[in-house]
Amino acid sequence: MSRRLALAATAAVLVPALSLATASPAWAIFGRKKPAEPAPATAPAKPTAGAPSAAGATAPGAARKATPLERQQAERLDPLARAAFWGREVEVDPTDAEAGVKLSRALRALDKPNEAIAAVERVLIVNPDHLEALLELGRAHIQRGQPFYAIAPLKKAEAAAPRDWRPLSLLGVAYDQTLRTAEARQVWEKALTLSPDNPSILANLGLSYAASGEVARGEALLRRAVAQPGATLQARQNLALVLGLQGKTAEAEQWLRQDLPPEMATANLEWLKRASAAAPPRAAAPAATPGGPAAGATATSPRSWDSLKGG
Repeated sequence: MSRRLALAATAAVLVPALSLATASPAWAIFGRKKPAEPAPATAPAKPTAGAPSAAGATAPGAARKATPLERQQAERLDPLARAAFWGREVEVDPTDAEAGVKLSRALRALDKPNEAIAAVERVLIVNPDHLEALLELGRAHIQRGQPFYAIAPLKKAEAAAPRDWRPLSLLGVAYDQTLRTAEARQVWEKALTLSPDNPSILANLGLSYAASGEVARGEALLRRAVAQPGATLQARQNLALVLGLQGKTAEAEQWLRQDLPPEMATANLEWLKRASAAAPPRAAAPAATPGGPAAGATATSPRSWDSLKGG
């Protein structure tokens, strides 16, 4: 089996199929109009931008940070609208760590990892030990295909939060993608002690074993992953991949058709039938999943079924 099998994303950082539509609510706040009053003999001094008016409201047009409710609502927008929202928040307050991290996350969802790195590095200049920023930096480096540069910030995140499984899970992905397989498995096993039966960790570990030829062990771990309540589409499709490449096409088809449209499931199944008869597989890559690059592709791991192209 090809070493370049897909790694499922870490649960913190998983990104579903996303629309790039810009249908987003307006975030400008408009003040209430007051009844017209007679003009005073002498016009009052113009209020300073951003200063409260006589009624206590912010002067119209003055920049202000969004409320906690508006921020919560923004997270339900599509990635393009989220990026615009959090970009505005960063403009209002460049030291806002939450805004910087969420801008980076939205840019990753738009498949702009370089811009995501720039956004989160601005956060780390002011807050060098910010956990979420360190995690985002690691994810962005992995997404852009430079996992080596994810290792240092992820190790720093691990040291800052030794009881958090997320740095270890991402660090395993970075190690695996830099061909440090033993270290990857070691940190994934450690992550499982902190988050037992975590489907993303199990799926990553299962793919690692399957890719190195321990197919039965990899399949068992993937079955454990898909049995968990939080199992993702990526974990299920990666199980289908491992089953199909072993020639277990009937069961692979069941998993494929569970999540994919009929035409995509059929295309992937046909690819698996051809690939299972080849050693190593060198057929054309299977069809992409809806809204994303391919089954198993994620924001934290650019490798996918497409990576099998060419063996």
